[in-house]
Amino acid sequence: MNKIVTSVLFFFIIAITYSSPVVFAQTYENTQVLTKHQKLARDIFRELIEINTTVNIGSTKAAEAMASRLRTAGFQESDIQIVGPQPQHMNLVVQYHGRGNLSPILFIGHLDVVEALRQDWSVDPFTFLENGGFFYGRGTTDMKCDDAVLVANLIRLKQEGFTPDRDIIVALTEDEENGDANGVQWLLNNRRDLIEAEYCINPDGGGGNIKNGKHIIMEVQTCEKIYLDYKLEVKNKGGHSSLPVKDNAIYRLADALTRLAKFDFPIKLNETTRMFFQQSALQEAGQIKADMLALTKTQIDTAAANRLAKYSPMYNSKMRTTCVATMLSGGHAENALPQTARANINCRMLPDDTPENVMATLKSVIADTQVAITCSYASSHGPLSPLRKDVMDPLEQLTA
Repeated sequence: MNKIVTSVLFFFIIAITYSSPVVFAQTYENTQVLTKHQKLARDIFRELIEINTTVNIGSTKAAEAMASRLRTAGFQESDIQIVGPQPQHMNLVVQYHGRGNLSPILFIGHLDVVEALRQDWSVDPFTFLENGGFFYGRGTTDMKCDDAVLVANLIRLKQEGFTPDRDIIVALTEDEENGDANGVQWLLNNRRDLIEAEYCINPDGGGGNIKNGKHIIMEVQTCEKIYLDYKLEVKNKGGHSSLPVKDNAIYRLADALTRLAKFDFPIKLNETTRMFFQQSALQEAGQIKADMLALTKTQIDTAAANRLAKYSPMYNSKMRTTCVATMLSGGHAENALPQTARANINCRMLPDDTPENVMATLKSVIADTQVAITCSYASSHGPLSPLRKDVMDPLEQLTA
């Protein structure tokens, strides 16, 4: 049976998504004539894919192209805003008016894509292709497919004369992948009035999965782990390799990394992750199912959690903050004792944890004052979104 799964989607999942150039095409479209609405969505999808919106080019051209389609569909100029910090880095915000009985709902999606080098692709990354039931092109999965759906549906609602109980706001933004013109942050800081809403839905988080033609799962993201980088550094006076001493910067750093490798942050679940394991258990059996159900209890079953963590890195990552060594460097010459040794520790922090607590934990685990620890990067820290009944119940009904 179908089920709804509320999950935390982590940054490594997003990284896999944006590195993939392909998204499923609906195979029946190869043999059947598209409806006018399907054709519109496909045409918008093609147009967006074939506009280069990498960071050095910017997304303004794509924003203007979507604005043009909305104007043609009958949207008033006053309801279409193209705003942003720089001419090449503009955001599109459009408002679809309802009865005003309820506060607005906001849908957001980003127009920019990760850089795509032509020599790395077997086809032109900015040419929209369909082959063997798949769509190819930079941005097909992340996330111009969703942008096309949002614009196509706004146009269809306008054509059909639909009047919702609340205003619908769609914001297609710039610089989500990289760059300094982060569209959502810019709108929050400079034009909050355009996106003020009761709640926000981001199609980039979650979505439906199909197996053998059957819809089996709907994922909903209501929180996200926080990306952090910490630098470990050991300094030493060095010397000549012919006269080695025990106090070696590389050895000291290696000892610190070994202690970290043996450590696991404590298990900590929240409303979202408890529901994830509760709903995931519906498709499992045996010990895995029993362990997932054990995690839904108020008192966490540590043994069950440890078995799940060992069984799947994904399950482990949903239960705790994680930190892992990702880069290593040290020394300056083959015949000299190292004067500096460095390592990068990448952490994915639970949303209800803090960078300060992670730092304190690292210092406690490494337990060596000669290993300097600094936080070199911390992404924005967003709060948990509540599992609102008025949002989740209709979504579960529609999924079923």
